[in-house]
Amino acid sequence: MKTNHVMYKRKIEAVLEAWKNDPKRKPLVVKGVRQCGKTSSVKQFAYANYEHVVYMDFREDPALVSLFNNSLKVDYLTMTISAALPDAEFVPGKTCLILDEIQDCPRARGALKFLCLDGRYDVICTGSLLGVNGYKTKEQEQQEQQASIPVGFETIVEMYPMDFEEWLWANGIKSEVDAYLRECLEKEEPVGEGIHARMRQLMLEYAIVGGMPEAVEAFLTTHNINHLRRVQRAIVDEYKGDMVKYARMEDKPRIRECFESIPRQLSKENKKFQYSVVRPGGRSKDYLGCLQWIEDAGIIHRCYNLVITELPLDGNAMDEQFKVYMTDTGLFVSMLGEETQLDILRGNLLSDKGAIFENLMADLMGKRGMKMYYFHKESGLEIDFVMRYKDVCTLVECKANTGNAKSLQTVLKHPEKYHVYSALKFGDYNVGRNGALLTLPFYMWYLLW
Repeated sequence: MKTNHVMYKRKIEAVLEAWKNDPKRKPLVVKGVRQCGKTSSVKQFAYANYEHVVYMDFREDPALVSLFNNSLKVDYLTMTISAALPDAEFVPGKTCLILDEIQDCPRARGALKFLCLDGRYDVICTGSLLGVNGYKTKEQEQQEQQASIPVGFETIVEMYPMDFEEWLWANGIKSEVDAYLRECLEKEEPVGEGIHARMRQLMLEYAIVGGMPEAVEAFLTTHNINHLRRVQRAIVDEYKGDMVKYARMEDKPRIRECFESIPRQLSKENKKFQYSVVRPGGRSKDYLGCLQWIEDAGIIHRCYNLVITELPLDGNAMDEQFKVYMTDTGLFVSMLGEETQLDILRGNLLSDKGAIFENLMADLMGKRGMKMYYFHKESGLEIDFVMRYKDVCTLVECKANTGNAKSLQTVLKHPEKYHVYSALKFGDYNVGRNGALLTLPFYMWYLLW
């Protein structure tokens, strides 16, 4: 397979291998935010593991959609596809059919039931906006009504932009370093100065680059911040384009307003999402569905306030009180001031950098598929994140630089009130413990699991 891009090791590769080794495998649907590397990973896997690959991209070539307008019987589909794509070879047990951007062809999604029952060909689909419900053109809604989702006949997996561990692989960090860091974490001993400095720098770079493969390649091949920023902003512009293409006409401007308000939301002292920040006088009823659209598209994560710091966290969450973070911290930083990226690389972590590193923590959590929670009281007490760790409720604070975490200390000092006995503080530190508080450098997050 020819490609003009650098191929990086991705965790989805193990998922794809496990799927292919399952004798009862169903058509696989890989969903995720646009530009996170779905297509390149799926194509690389297919060309390495099958004699024949039939690739169809419904976004790039909309004419392919019409091939699914008639019968969805497998023999008819293979005949029709072969006529349209002369190089297509359908050989039982040896052909992988890739249906890229399947959300643009609802009847192709409906055909997965018949392809599953037939079983002669393996099928892998990708979708960028499969989570977006109720925000389609009338034509798309009519198509979806005619083609039912193949419940029980497909396997859906989520793919995220590159996480920090994948970033380390891309930077050539060896397994010996990983093993050493794990030992430091287990023994709660400081990391040696040389490795600590290198890992710290890699985390600062990850904070500005993020995990979009095209952005990663731009930075690692050129180390040109201006080029990196152009690539990232092009991806952000593509997201805005999706908002125009896929959303209902009356919602298009409101969705974009919600999206563009995210930097302002996180720059506030109280980072709770407020519709009045989107637009003066804005109300939840005007924007709630629009925010949901952005979340369903995989562009943002919500982090819900808790009534109390007790398990189960989901049962104690308040749906109407939440913070919003960008899924990819590199894209978030690209939406800020021109000098922000250089400030971070130089270690200037003051000013609004706290919001950046809070979004970084949300990035790390979200790419693990974690649902996020925080704890805020009107008295001013606020814990950045609360999570289940080692089967207990654990506080998580993140600091751009050294600093006191007064709210965290308050909660830990009153276990009879808050029922919390352990906390993690991530920041520009080395490893250390003070009673119930374990302090860790940001780069050690991925080692917790």
